[in-house]
Amino acid sequence: MNKTLSRNPSPADQHHAGLAIAGGTLEALKWVALACMALDHVNKYLWGQRFGVAFELGRLAMPLFGFVLMYNLARPGACRDGLQARVARRLLVAGALAAPASVALIGGWPLNILFTLLAATCIVWLTERGGAVRRACAVLVFVAAGAVVEFWWFGLLSCLGAWAFCRKPSGLRLAAWTAALSTLWVVNRSFAALACLPLVWTACRVEIPIPRHRWAFYAFYPAHLSAIALWVELN
Repeated sequence: MNKTLSRNPSPADQHHAGLAIAGGTLEALKWVALACMALDHVNKYLWGQRFGVAFELGRLAMPLFGFVLMYNLARPGACRDGLQARVARRLLVAGALAAPASVALIGGWPLNILFTLLAATCIVWLTERGGAVRRACAVLVFVAAGAVVEFWWFGLLSCLGAWAFCRKPSGLRLAAWTAALSTLWVVNRSFAALACLPLVWTACRVEIPIPRHRWAFYAFYPAHLSAIALWVELN
């Protein structure tokens, strides 16, 4: 797999040594995740979880979102350029906007997936900043946030496994990421999350010309969740 991931990247993809995914292809992965998430939520809240295929496809959403986020955060200079802080603010605002609908649908616990991604972003930021104190804080964030966010510690592990792999692809780190994805079985009772690995492998080999829409995910998540919550309330 490393030989495939080490193909000659385009100039826009030079931010990763050894792992190159075209910007449009990365955007396509995000839209696949959005579609899987929306289908899963409709199946769960409107269709009474009747369709097993929709459930399994929904298990791809979180690991794909996590991968796209971690791929971007693993860029050299991301911490220096303040990317983690900007992403964290966006996730916090969007997560807060989605909170009322999330509470209406599932209650106040766990916090929605945007807070899972926020916690993972904070852990990456603290780790990259270096120093014993910051790394100890990263561990505390992992322990504390994992108890209250969607997908718990297992979701955080899958994100951090993707981040470690994106920073320096290797067989060992791929195995660690795979193991992290496998822990999602505890939440999902399914290993469908592992299907994101062949999707990422394919993404490294193809280039899809899709323009980037930076705010689409942040807007879509609270909007679609609010629409579903309103539908459930009215029916």
